[in-house]
Amino acid sequence: MALTDVAIRNAKPEQKPLKIVDGAGLYLLLNPNGSRWWRLDYRFAGKRKTLSMGVYPQVTLAEARERRDKARKLLANGIDPSAAKKAHKLARQERAANTFEIVAEKWFKKWKTEVTESTASSQRGRLTKHILPALGETPVSEITAPRVLVALEPLEARGTGDTLRKSKMAISQIMDFAIQHGLANYNPVPSLKGAFKAVPVKHMPAILDPVKLGKLLRDIDGYRGSPSVTAALRLLPLLFCRPGELRAAKWEDIDLEKAEWRFTASKTGTEHHVPLSRQAAVILEALHPITGHGRSGLVFPGQRPGRPLSDATLNCALRTLGYDTRSETTGHGFRATARTLLSETLSFDPLVIEHQLGHRVPDALGTAYNRTKFLPQRRVMMQAWADYLDKLQAGADVIPLRGSAA
Repeated sequence: MALTDVAIRNAKPEQKPLKIVDGAGLYLLLNPNGSRWWRLDYRFAGKRKTLSMGVYPQVTLAEARERRDKARKLLANGIDPSAAKKAHKLARQERAANTFEIVAEKWFKKWKTEVTESTASSQRGRLTKHILPALGETPVSEITAPRVLVALEPLEARGTGDTLRKSKMAISQIMDFAIQHGLANYNPVPSLKGAFKAVPVKHMPAILDPVKLGKLLRDIDGYRGSPSVTAALRLLPLLFCRPGELRAAKWEDIDLEKAEWRFTASKTGTEHHVPLSRQAAVILEALHPITGHGRSGLVFPGQRPGRPLSDATLNCALRTLGYDTRSETTGHGFRATARTLLSETLSFDPLVIEHQLGHRVPDALGTAYNRTKFLPQRRVMMQAWADYLDKLQAGADVIPLRGSAA
């Protein structure tokens, strides 16, 4: 006869395990210690097997029968219920071991080696404050577009458009990392296109007027700070590289005899060449006896041993000179200054300028970036730019060098 809850509760343990049968292979195993385990006996591939189905009363009689029926459906389809149970348990363990937070940490550990320290620090802040609290405990394989949308909506509500954009980009990169390592099947972020209001891009403030630029150059020339800060501040207008790349410069990457600086660009991850004008070389030659023999090899060491100038140092120097770095100019703003005046005033080819800026520039052959492209022209351009800045600093009337672009 089929089991009842009353019969199960009234059953008394014996000296040996007692098998109380329900039917269709299902029975309750009553152990001498009083524990009651559900079991299912079945045959698969000619072998007798037993499947554990839980403990009574946590698993009720009705639930045990439901599990038995599911197991027998698997058998009818040629699937071993024990193997299916093990696979399900393994999948559950893998999901728990690969939450979005765990995968994000693996991605970040690799990604941070490819960017500057300040960029990594900013990304860590976004992960900790905005992304992981909303998505961290979710298995990465279960991250969907609606989940990401809910996670990012608070950023849109607060009007932090740039943080929203960068957070969405980070989530997308983490999901791509998960796909590459077989931990997820798709990246839901691209499907969020149009889900958020477009946020106007805020460009770094920069001085584009030659007269105002001349005044800034004279102010910089009068700046009196540490040798590292003074040299870096004077080189920024001449080299118009990213401030983080300049701060991290090492002497081993600078060849004063060849008048060039080679390093790995932080944005593209490719080798970048910066031809050094005579004026830039003079500044570096004067700095070399001061910082050129340090153990760190840094051109612009900061106050902390083995670390370069901090991210805020150069902007702080500009503020000391009386410039508002939120509305007038920043260390990064010299890139926009050079891009504009080299093209509009000195008439250099925008393609040559973009290569010198270290941007990815597609060409007719589809090449996204060529570290040596236009190098002779760039060398001529960098010297012409330095000479032009000298004239602006001196307050001279500068005639546009039409036709000087090669």
